Amino acid sequence: MKHIKIAGAVVLYQPTDEDIANISSYIKDIDHLYVMDNSTNENIKRLPKSKKIEYIFNHQNLGIAAPLNLAAQKAREAGYTWLLTMDQDTFFPSGILATMKERIATMDTEDIGIVTPWHKTRLKVEKPKESISYPLDVMTSGNLVNLAIHEKIGGFKEWLFIDGVDIEYCLNLRKHGYRIMRFNDLEIDHNLGDIFYRNFFGKELLVTNHRAMRRYYQARNYRYIRDMYLEVDEEFCRRLVKFKSILLAILLYEKQKFAKIKAYYHGYRDYKQGKRGRSYE
Repeated sequence: MKHIKIAGAVVLYQPTDEDIANISSYIKDIDHLYVMDNSTNENIKRLPKSKKIEYIFNHQNLGIAAPLNLAAQKAREAGYTWLLTMDQDTFFPSGILATMKERIATMDTEDIGIVTPWHKTRLKVEKPKESISYPLDVMTSGNLVNLAIHEKIGGFKEWLFIDGVDIEYCLNLRKHGYRIMRFNDLEIDHNLGDIFYRNFFGKELLVTNHRAMRRYYQARNYRYIRDMYLEVDEEFCRRLVKFKSILLAILLYEKQKFAKIKAYYHGYRDYKQGKRGRSYE
């Protein structure tokens, strides 16, 4: 069995005590952890006491992609081959990460860009019956990222800032001939926030209650992703930018309706004008 060296990276932003506590659920199963903090104030004194932790305070919100790329660069330079990428609100049940490590140590992962468990959320998505599948895209959190492949495909797109970073990376993997491997029998809990479903004249609407800022980046970034990867999977990319049901859910069930619709419009406008990076406050 080959030895697997794994570092981890978690991006913090104004974390709760529960978010901080999640670190203890996976730090024992990795060799080093980069804590990338986008918060207003430092949180180093709130972290678990561990020599594995390397704390990096960014002094501002750099989004998701830039901190993860920095952690990946540091991990590669330190000799790690895989990077566990974590959201602050993701919890790893005992034994799941250790089992993932054991399995990939016995596998040929030369063309595997991401190894991931099944993400248990409140979304109505049916889990595949097979133990291993190869999905087109997965959420960033809870993934083991192949660092050699990360470097080959240019890493995460920092100009996306937040929304769409995971989708773009997965499509970029597919474009370059790499795959995502998911262990469906290994499950982690992923908190997607205040989401629920509502029935509207026989049509089931997903209500996500994302903030206006998220609506801006979704409207803008998903259109860039569609343009970049239409040839990789046309149906998936076109579905990304179908916002009619989302806008209907906002109007019917969400608060701050005007602010969110306005943010969506600004995202679409900035896409048409070619704006990228952090563009919405």
